[in-house]
Amino acid sequence: MAWTSARIPEPRGFLARLGRYEFVLLGSLCAIAAILLLFGLVTEEALEGDASAFDRDILLALRNPADLADPIGPAWLERAASDITALGGVPVLALVTLVAAGFLLIIRRQAIALLVLLSAAGGTAVSFGLKLFFARVRPDLVPHQVDVFTSSFPSSHAMMSAMIYLTLGALLARVQKQRRIKAYIMMVSVLLAVLIGASRVYLGVHWPTDVLAGWMVGSAWAMLCGTAAWWLHRRGHDADGQAPD
Repeated sequence: MAWTSARIPEPRGFLARLGRYEFVLLGSLCAIAAILLLFGLVTEEALEGDASAFDRDILLALRNPADLADPIGPAWLERAASDITALGGVPVLALVTLVAAGFLLIIRRQAIALLVLLSAAGGTAVSFGLKLFFARVRPDLVPHQVDVFTSSFPSSHAMMSAMIYLTLGALLARVQKQRRIKAYIMMVSVLLAVLIGASRVYLGVHWPTDVLAGWMVGSAWAMLCGTAAWWLHRRGHDADGQAPD
């Protein structure tokens, strides 16, 4: 008597999806770890004085050699830098965060809206905690063009602008269907973070390594929040009861 056995199909689709899930999660965590490692290297170089020549050269290159109180470029550029740097201040970032969270609530993305608020609050705590811990003195090589009240390392404007704008960019891009809109949102987010950080050096209130360190921590934080949003989406908590893709 010949025995026949039914062929049971392998759940290839499920395994493939599980593989992609693990790959994305592992890749995100490795990228975050790599950025934080770079932050550690920059911190070591900056606080031990090994990057002092780099910091000094860039600050001096942005000033008129005949008058260190005068940043290079026309007068309107200095005024523009002051306006741009305000976009990385706590009041503006808080307002932007609340507006974005309100938008997400209107389109019924409650979990993502809560993530935005938690990201902003946690990022603010991380920023000021690091500044208190390292307590690096502000640059005294050139006169400051704006008032400052906290320590220098890392730059809270660079860090928090990267945290907030990159996180918001990533989360808002998630709710868009067109790739061109997604790309535009992310490009604007990156541009804002870059301009705000660069303005701090131009205005003489931060060493370049302060800004580099701020960008690194802010980017790692934004990537962590983006990974959390992706995880929520996979768990079905991303939208108004819709199943994840």
